Amino acid sequence: MKAILKDPVCGMTIQPGIDLTVCHENQTIYFCSEYCRNKFFENPQQYITAHVSTSFDEAKENRRIAYFSPEIAIASDLPTYSGGLGILAGDTLKSCADLRVPIVGVSLLYRKGCFDQKLDEWVGQMEQSVQCFPERFLRPLAETVRLEIEHRKVQVRAWQYDIVGLTGYIVPLILLDADVEGNTTYDRTLTDFLDSEEEWYRLHQEIVLGIGGVRMLYALRYSKVERFHMNEGRASLLVLELLKRHNRIQPAEWDFNSVREQCIFTIHRPSPAEPDQFDYSLVQYTLGQVVPLEMLQMLAGCDRLNATTLGLNLSRYINGVAKRHEEVSQEMFPGYPIHHITNGVHSWTWTCDSFRAVYNYYIPSWSNDPSMLRHAISIPKQEIWEAHVVAKALLLAYIQERKHLSLSADILTIGFAHRATPYKRADLIFSDINWLLEIAQQVGSLQFVFAGKAHPKDEAGKDLIRHIVEVSRQLGDQIPVIFLENYDMELARLIISGVDLWLNTPQRPLEASGTSGMKAAHNGVPSFSILDGWWIEGHIEGVTGWSIGSQEPECCASKSEFPNGQDAEDLYRKLQNVIVPMFYRERDRWIDVMRQAIALNASFFNTHRMVQQYVTNAYLL
Repeated sequence: MKAILKDPVCGMTIQPGIDLTVCHENQTIYFCSEYCRNKFFENPQQYITAHVSTSFDEAKENRRIAYFSPEIAIASDLPTYSGGLGILAGDTLKSCADLRVPIVGVSLLYRKGCFDQKLDEWVGQMEQSVQCFPERFLRPLAETVRLEIEHRKVQVRAWQYDIVGLTGYIVPLILLDADVEGNTTYDRTLTDFLDSEEEWYRLHQEIVLGIGGVRMLYALRYSKVERFHMNEGRASLLVLELLKRHNRIQPAEWDFNSVREQCIFTIHRPSPAEPDQFDYSLVQYTLGQVVPLEMLQMLAGCDRLNATTLGLNLSRYINGVAKRHEEVSQEMFPGYPIHHITNGVHSWTWTCDSFRAVYNYYIPSWSNDPSMLRHAISIPKQEIWEAHVVAKALLLAYIQERKHLSLSADILTIGFAHRATPYKRADLIFSDINWLLEIAQQVGSLQFVFAGKAHPKDEAGKDLIRHIVEVSRQLGDQIPVIFLENYDMELARLIISGVDLWLNTPQRPLEASGTSGMKAAHNGVPSFSILDGWWIEGHIEGVTGWSIGSQEPECCASKSEFPNGQDAEDLYRKLQNVIVPMFYRERDRWIDVMRQAIALNASFFNTHRMVQQYVTNAYLL
């Protein structure tokens, strides 16, 4: 059996004798770079088990599940994600690696997928393109597959990233790439950009992901896959490839039931208007006769191909991403048996170093069994507070370095970092500036840290950012408001652990789940949030955090004098009467809420629990 050596920090395949080696605790450990070697010695125990050798041929034979997602976040420097969907997918595969789930991930390699965000004081968000260099992170694979797109032959190659679990188990992530010599100039750009608004470009990408992804798995000899998990509609064209493969075995009929038995579909969309839809004239021109048009209309909608409908019709298990989202999805797609598996986050990834140290001491098994975080309820309060003070100091130091602004460690710091889009209502907190100033001046000082990118074509999202910047100038030193540029995984981890209170104000019922508050809870930061998505399940008033408004949609909420209705009024009253006084005058009670957020929220809302539910409810049945 040929041994494959892995860098324990980044998971890259390396060659002994060529790369850097060290001897640590009588073990020879291999590294791809000085960076990874130095990173290892910052916290050796984190990585010590991750250099385990394995046989990839054997691993391929054992893979039973294929996880298809249009974006999967694995590192800030790799532009394979744009937001929460990608972060969730990356966390999912990390937990699969920790739990030794026999899964393989499939996504696209976006060479120019993300952008660097620059903030101009007057213009607002400006975008600078980025270029991905996959050779730095990924291993090229020799196999290619061929697709027919618009009557052209398009070659697709693959790159592999090895997600190494805390026990050394490896989950391979296959990233598809159309930048192949021999393809047309246009075809080589098919996997360049993420979140394109061009209908034809999106359809081409979905062909590469769904049809190309299945073909690539077979080309790579993942021959034992029994379940295909579609992480929302952009992966759903894979069912067409599965239908064709079953049809070759039984040419006389299309075996819908066999395909359906193989497939799982997760709905992420909060609105029926959002799923990708394509004119059948475009589909026919682009795909040709993959399957008969009449059958495609039966499976994906009469008027237009609805990618979500296609996935729903050919999946044995369908789920929303929170209990409330199950209900919303059932209303959007009546007649389908929709369940729910509430999202989570990868506990080790999103817990800051100071809290990791505390958990390692008091709850040694927490990293690979986050349910044990329920025992945080017995961690001494002083330990909780001191860990938080360290995390807060790191955030304030970052702000000082990047923005040349000094924030006080003693002031209640409220964080808001989400995708900049209207339904998130980033400016709800500024509905009544005078009331906010009254709270800060009479009850206790406030300061805010914001972050988040708007889609380059989302002018309403950019307007939100401009408004926040304008408010920050208006408030000046009275209430410092900081907007941090270029929101990514690293910055997210810094913010969610360094603020005192996590704010989330989406318009109900448009928050399918949300995961930022879950990340905050892992760092003892309580949420102050609209009752939507996961917070309906995680919220216990005054115990794990605080709610804003009712569970009713905004249009149904009671009338109010404020522009954002009852939500704004409730937000200000709770800040004024409950939250700010507790932070400044009842620190012991505040730390109680911090501990309870860890014990009750972090112990449940993690991807280990989520993956275990997928295994028992969807993969094995």
